[in-house]
Amino acid sequence: MSDQDRLDNNVDEPTGTEFVGHEWDGIRELNTPLPRWWLWTFYASIAWSAVYVVLYPAWPLVKQATEGTLGWSSRGELVDEMNAADLARQGTFERIAATDISQLSADPELMGQAIAGGAAAFKQHCVQCHGAGAAGYEEYGYPNLNDDDWIWGGQLEEIEYTLTHGIRWDGSDDTRISFMPAFGGMFDADQVDALVSHVQSLSDSGAANASGAQLFSANCAVCHQAGGEGDQAQGAPALNDAIWLYGNSKANIRQQILYPRHGAMPGWSDKLDPVTIRMLAAYVHSRGGGEVTQIDPEEVDEPAQVAVAERSDGRR
Repeated sequence: MSDQDRLDNNVDEPTGTEFVGHEWDGIRELNTPLPRWWLWTFYASIAWSAVYVVLYPAWPLVKQATEGTLGWSSRGELVDEMNAADLARQGTFERIAATDISQLSADPELMGQAIAGGAAAFKQHCVQCHGAGAAGYEEYGYPNLNDDDWIWGGQLEEIEYTLTHGIRWDGSDDTRISFMPAFGGMFDADQVDALVSHVQSLSDSGAANASGAQLFSANCAVCHQAGGEGDQAQGAPALNDAIWLYGNSKANIRQQILYPRHGAMPGWSDKLDPVTIRMLAAYVHSRGGGEVTQIDPEEVDEPAQVAVAERSDGRR
């Protein structure tokens, strides 16, 4: 190409490349072609995209995306993986279901698997009331599951019963029910103060007094027992320890005497299968406060397993 042609065609002399016609502050842009390898890569990407759109879900529609000729979807793959996991756990579930819950702690391996499954179920269904660490919320009357104080009993079978039927739950005729009568209007202010002080004295947090002790004996001991040790058969809580459902201040105790609060817990029999409930019972029992289940050595194959079961008592 002659110099005149380069000038007429607006061509860069050193490189022989045409200009695109743009100019910024004396700087002119060359119309340099893309490298061949880059172009072929770009064309290959377009071809692959066209194939992908045909084979896999791609275009979003109103309710779902196009399905693709292979019929694959991430949701379907997740379902397959979950089904495979359930199938792998099926043997464990069957063993837990076939084992009497009172004998569950005699098999440490199976008990461990039940606790692991119960921990997952607890995070999904129970933390809203009992908290992530199962410490409960005293201000709302949600009990702490980490201590060794149980209103209805802390053995595995008793926890399972509570989980199944609930407490004061309308959904089960077998729910646990206990109601403390309201003593508002029965005592004058001095009598209430004396009774509150006596109740606190049972756990060494108040001063004992004869008037309060007499009122307690006449009105409260029938459920809470003379020494305030409570009665799990009636669902009457112990008053002689440092564990309180609604707090141990004078104001809280006074309110519970005059206008008692009665919490409710739903039963899970209509939402969870029996194996999940059993695993939840194992997890709650393992939190640190589960009461030991008495096992007859004649019913266990290895005497050593009895010792394992006895060590499962979480009292601290």
